[in-house]
Formats: sequence, structure tokens, C-alpha cells
Amino acid sequence: MEQSNQTNVQVFILLGLSDVPGLKLIFFVVFFIMYVVTLSANFLLIIVVQLNPRLQTPMYFFLTNLSIIDICFSSTVVPRILVNTISQDRSISFLGCAAQMYFHLALGGVECLILTVMAFDRYTAICKPLQYNRIMSKQLCLRLAIVSWMLGFQNSIIQAVFTFQLPFCKSNVIDHFFCEIPPLLRLSCKDIYLNELSGFIATTIFAFGTFLIIFVSYFYITLTILKTHTANLRKKAFSTCASHITVVSIYYGTIIFMHLRPQSSYFPEQDRAISIIYTVVTPMVNPIIYSIRNKDIKGSIRKTLSKHIHIQYIAMKKS
Repeated sequence: MEQSNQTNVQVFILLGLSDVPGLKLIFFVVFFIMYVVTLSANFLLIIVVQLNPRLQTPMYFFLTNLSIIDICFSSTVVPRILVNTISQDRSISFLGCAAQMYFHLALGGVECLILTVMAFDRYTAICKPLQYNRIMSKQLCLRLAIVSWMLGFQNSIIQAVFTFQLPFCKSNVIDHFFCEIPPLLRLSCKDIYLNELSGFIATTIFAFGTFLIIFVSYFYITLTILKTHTANLRKKAFSTCASHITVVSIYYGTIIFMHLRPQSSYFPEQDRAISIIYTVVTPMVNPIIYSIRNKDIKGSIRKTLSKHIHIQYIAMKKS
């Protein structure tokens, strides 16, 4: 292909995960199961929160937002992985690639902000319990959620425009399983300094900046808990934060490693594995982590499932 034609790429080719037939089948089955678990666990969590009046609190409102993000986040990547794994045609249109990257970045940014808001919620509940209901009003929770979604999608517009205005002169083959900034930048023959700079600034604000806020929140939470003289209260306070800390550690660890570094340190095999963690694994384990460590959610899930089974049993008996 001539360079003049390569600058106007209409179609990209995604290399996927493997070309080995046996591995392709294994990858398809594994990712299909993980996607089904992701959808099932997150939808179940959303339904349980909506059906249980006891869970109509700010913490579960933001947890519902997180589940919606995880469903959408996984859906921007996994279906394409499944199709490319079993299909000979691994092409994706220019606009399709741009859309995938846009929504992937947007939802990633929203998740950072929602996790930060959840840390603020825990800070208010533990450090300012008497003022909690006044501070975390329904109006404030709704505004925080709306602002988080708006900022995430606005930032993604900037990153997508900066990336797809580049001339992709080197190739149209993306050494990755979905359209992500690092492998796309490697296809351009133009100086990508401004792209790296804008990406670094965005990641610093959305990843490192929000992580710093979360860290400060938990610093004050820890001080407050240590001042508590009752062991049961300390245990309960730590328990309410443990799930959030686990989710934050997994998610932030991977995205900071992926994006807060120079383009020269990009290694396809290593980065594909890391990308799988935060695009496929994290959306699946988030609802599981919150459900396992939360008595209210576990109790509500058992109650909802037993009620559903009972209704089904009655229906079968009547028929």
C-alpha cells in the first residue's frame, strides 16, 4: 500500500489475542463466560438495589452507577473480541474504531470519578456521621453522578479527536484486540508529542488526580477509625471500606501503568494482558467483590432469588 493511501485509512485490522486455532477456541469460551458473568452479576446488583428499600442510600446509588459503567465498559470491548476470535475478518471501520475508543475512554474516565465520589461518600459517613444525611442529599448525589458522566465523556472527545486526526502512514494493522490509544499512536508517522502530552495530562487529572483524592479521603477515614475505642465499630468501618479499596487498587493500578508512561515503553504482549484486566476482568469482579463483603447485598440477593424461585415453583405447580 502506498503511503499516500495509508494516510487515509478507512479500515483497521485488529490482530486479536491469538492465531492458534486451539487457543482461539479457549479464548472464545473463557471471554464469553466472563462476559455473561459480568452482565449477570451487574444486572443482578442493579435489580437488587432497586427492589430493596433499605438499599436506597447514596452508597448504593453510586454502586448502581458503577455497575452500569461496568456493563457498558465491558460491552465496548468484549463483543468485538468474541467476533474477532471466531471470524476470519478482523477488520473494523475507521468510525467503528473511533467510536470504540471514544466510549472506552469516556467510561473509564466516568469510573474514575464515580470511584472518587464513592470515597467521598465513605469519608462523610465515617468522619462526619451526624452531618451525613444533610451533606449527602439526593440532590447532591444526583449532581455528582451527572457531573461525573459529563466530564468523562467531554474528556474523551478531546482524546479521540487528537488521536484520529493523525495520519496513519505506517500501517492499518493494530497490534491489539481493540482500539486503544497506545497501539494506534504507533501507526502514525507524525510526531505524537502533543498526543502523548494531552494523554498524560488527561490521565494525570482523571487517574492520578482522582486517586490522590481517594487516598486523602482514606487517610482521614483511617485516622477517624483509629480514634474509635470500640472494636466492633472499627471492624464495621473497615469492612464498609474494604470492597471499595480493593476495586480502586485493581482498577487504578492497571490504568496508571498503561497510560502514565512514554510511548517508547509500549510492549504489545504485556499491554494486552494488562488491558484484559481492566477492560474484562475488573467489570466482572467489581459486583462480586461488593456482594461478597456486604451483608445487606448478600441478604437482598438471597431474598430476591428465593422469591423468584418460589414464584416459579407456584407457576409450575398450577400448570
